Amino acid sequence: MENRYVSHPNDVRTFDTARLREEFLIENLFATDELVTVYSHVDRYIVGSAVPASKEIKLEVNLKDIGTDFFLERREIGIINIGATGTVTADGEKYEIGAFECLYVSLGTKEVSFASHDGEPAKFYFVSTPAHKAYPTTKATREDATPSHLGDIKTSNERTIYKYIHQGGIKSCQLVMGITELEPGNMWNTMPCHTHNRRSEVYLYFNMPEDSVVFHFMGEPQETKHLVVRDGQVAISPSWSIHSGVGTSNYTFCWAMAGENQTFDDMDAVAMKDLK
Repeated sequence: MENRYVSHPNDVRTFDTARLREEFLIENLFATDELVTVYSHVDRYIVGSAVPASKEIKLEVNLKDIGTDFFLERREIGIINIGATGTVTADGEKYEIGAFECLYVSLGTKEVSFASHDGEPAKFYFVSTPAHKAYPTTKATREDATPSHLGDIKTSNERTIYKYIHQGGIKSCQLVMGITELEPGNMWNTMPCHTHNRRSEVYLYFNMPEDSVVFHFMGEPQETKHLVVRDGQVAISPSWSIHSGVGTSNYTFCWAMAGENQTFDDMDAVAMKDLK
């Protein structure tokens, strides 16, 4: 499991493009028939994927990295499928998970595995955070999610936010997770931008054409930088950083948050005149 450590904003000001990508961009997350995991010391996320094409994939890592006897001994996990329909098995219970469907798996679950049905493989993306209480393992379809329609074509940011794991949906200890889908002809997300010093965030960008990119803006509001992000790549956003993007076409992204609270709209807005 790859480790990513915490960077101070004063240090990030000096990073060149290569160093910025090394610290905050996960470029190669999805690999066929492999479990890929990245441990971020920013709120101790574990971000990962499983693309089971010819075999079942078990959620197993080097336990020395997390200091427990099994992966979810002191963790919870949110799983979203961005591929064809597949199955997640949690302690013997099978859950069929279609595209844009979510499964929350509880603290204390000892065995988790991923499988695809015949044909195109499932493409499971997951985010795991430390947990202190067991909430029920719960599935949510796209129809179960709490949609919020925001933005306008006039500002190129018309989008729908689907909340899966949050205060009004699937219960968790600290993980908040969902999907934002931009309408055709819209390229901006989260602008005007904000920070939330109480929570960090990770963004998975997907459903992007092969020749498309997203410019993901990060950094302190008065010291902004950017990452060029492609389909299936993840940006890690510390609590002190803005997190906003503009694409060369519309796209979809999965967001996940962890930290002091689960209040979705707890944010510190940055006025456009103050952005540099």
